Amino acid sequence: MDHTGEVRTIGADHVALREQVLAELRRRIVDGDYAQGERLTETRLADDFGVSRNPVREALRVVEAEGFVQILPRRGAVVATLDESAVRDLFAVRGQLETLAAGLAAERATPKDVERLRRLLDDASAATDDKDFDRVAELNSAFHRAVIAVSGNRWLLSMSAAMYHHVHWVFRVGAAQRAPHSWEEHIRLVEAIAAGDSEAATTAARLHVEAAAKAALNGKAQRPTA
Repeated sequence: MDHTGEVRTIGADHVALREQVLAELRRRIVDGDYAQGERLTETRLADDFGVSRNPVREALRVVEAEGFVQILPRRGAVVATLDESAVRDLFAVRGQLETLAAGLAAERATPKDVERLRRLLDDASAATDDKDFDRVAELNSAFHRAVIAVSGNRWLLSMSAAMYHHVHWVFRVGAAQRAPHSWEEHIRLVEAIAAGDSEAATTAARLHVEAAAKAALNGKAQRPTA
């Protein structure tokens, strides 16, 4: 207990710093500040973040486990590449998870839940009009996490947490082209949830994931490889 009477745990400040470094490292990868294939040394990241190498080393272990970074022989840590196989695997899981969540959300959504989803749609529409695609990508992930939360299934919520960092990453790469279409698909999903139509919500979610997968894979085919 400190002089203010608050209970402090051993290493609390260190954990907070590690989490800050982790969040910022993940954000810079997702937003493209650190490009796919770019080498990330502990010294460079420590300088970038203004911290010691210890929290950087710990953050690198986490993003490696999450699939954002690869440790290569003689090169060390490099930002992972979103290749076609990785994108297909991601959307295969999304297709199963999001359709299930949408159907459950339609059965369980309250008027307050629907209001929250519509507010996210309005925010995404405004960000799209402003061409603030970093914000659009954040709202896209927030929307899908909100649908899963409305589903009321804690297992879906738990399993999807790490996945949506990658969803954000894939969406951000092609956000300028994808955002208007994604917003319209989200509207159809919310209307089905609001109507309590589980079948329509499931279909809307499936069509949305299929369209998103097609856009992501076409985008990869059109981008030149290094």
